[in-house]
Amino acid sequence: MSTLVRHVMATEPTTARPDMNAFDAAALMSSYDVGSIPIVGDDGFVGIVTDRDLVLRVLAARKEPQGTTLADILTPDPVTISPDATLAEARGLMAAHRIRRLPVTKGDELVGIIAIGDVAVADASARAVGETLREVSESDATNDRADGPDPGTPERVRQARRDAETR
Repeated sequence: MSTLVRHVMATEPTTARPDMNAFDAAALMSSYDVGSIPIVGDDGFVGIVTDRDLVLRVLAARKEPQGTTLADILTPDPVTISPDATLAEARGLMAAHRIRRLPVTKGDELVGIIAIGDVAVADASARAVGETLREVSESDATNDRADGPDPGTPERVRQARRDAETR
């Protein structure tokens, strides 16, 4: 039997309202040690704000955090998943969309959130989780670095170890 999203998702995630500001979202993330905040308005779930959104859409854009509402920076209509989906389906969505967190919804109602860490802890396939993390983390910058020199132990250190072993 496959493990379902409902079995590992965080229920009752901390949420924020669209009229709250970037400072509020950052404070919530800090207080609850999370990297994203689902945004829920009068009409239900409207989007999500991540720690990366705060950096790119507020700080890097040199916007005033206290004057920037979450409605201005949220990702509307994010990729979501059903609580009845399998962990394999969650991994697939995360990899395909290069995201680390999936809001869990039933219709228009937010019922939880699942992060790649939740999948890693609950999933028996370390290889599949590792492949998903690689795909989620892949970017032009990481691909360019992969084409460069080996980021591992410098050759001079390896040579010194070999020399010490032959003495």
